[in-house]
Amino acid sequence: MLIRISLILAVIAALAVGVVNFVFVKDKIDTLVTDRNTNRDGWHETQAELAQTNKVLVKTQGTLKQTQQDLADTQSERDKAVANALAQSKRADQLADQLTKTTQERDDAQNNLEAYKVTGLTAEQVSKLNRALKDSEDMVEVVNQEKVVLQHAVARLRNSLDKYEGTNTDVVLRPDLKGKILVVDPKWDFVVLNIGEDQGVLNNGELLVSRDGRLVAKVVVRTVEKDRSIANIVPGWKLGEVIEGDEVSPAHPAT
Repeated sequence: MLIRISLILAVIAALAVGVVNFVFVKDKIDTLVTDRNTNRDGWHETQAELAQTNKVLVKTQGTLKQTQQDLADTQSERDKAVANALAQSKRADQLADQLTKTTQERDDAQNNLEAYKVTGLTAEQVSKLNRALKDSEDMVEVVNQEKVVLQHAVARLRNSLDKYEGTNTDVVLRPDLKGKILVVDPKWDFVVLNIGEDQGVLNNGELLVSRDGRLVAKVVVRTVEKDRSIANIVPGWKLGEVIEGDEVSPAHPAT
């Protein structure tokens, strides 16, 4: 009887140990499975992030390449603008020297003509001197006109150069530039001016609109023609109604 009880107790103890081991092992297995799934999900997420990072890297490399190309193009344009500005400045200096020389020749010819008149020269000699004087005056007028054109070109090139170098964002206009408004379109807020390229107006130049000495608005030039230009009224600068006949002057005159 005692042996049977001992055997039953042993069997019960073995079963208890088995149950405990099964529960413990099951917990371990569940933990391992959970860790495995977590690691697997983390690996997938890492792979997805890596793929996204590679896409961003490829896009960034493309953007960098385009930026480098744009920089090279900008530097090339700047170099061209510098070369043009130097050439135009040199030409303007040459014209100034030529103008001085021609003016002196004209004055000398005029003085000689007066002197010859006093000495009693023949009509033919006086006629020759008159022709020489007229030719000199014509040359002075041509040189003056070409000088004005070159001054306009130099101003445009200097503004372009300042833009490329980032030294000046305002378009500088001639300080003596004056004009009037010919047409006003209140619907689209643009005006037509009676001054253009011949008077020294530059594209993107800003002009102050005034009436009787009072500031009315500010406009920015968008289209420049030979003797007129079209400008838009700058938002926030419209202090009153712009009308035909209003006067305009440079907002950023050259010093």
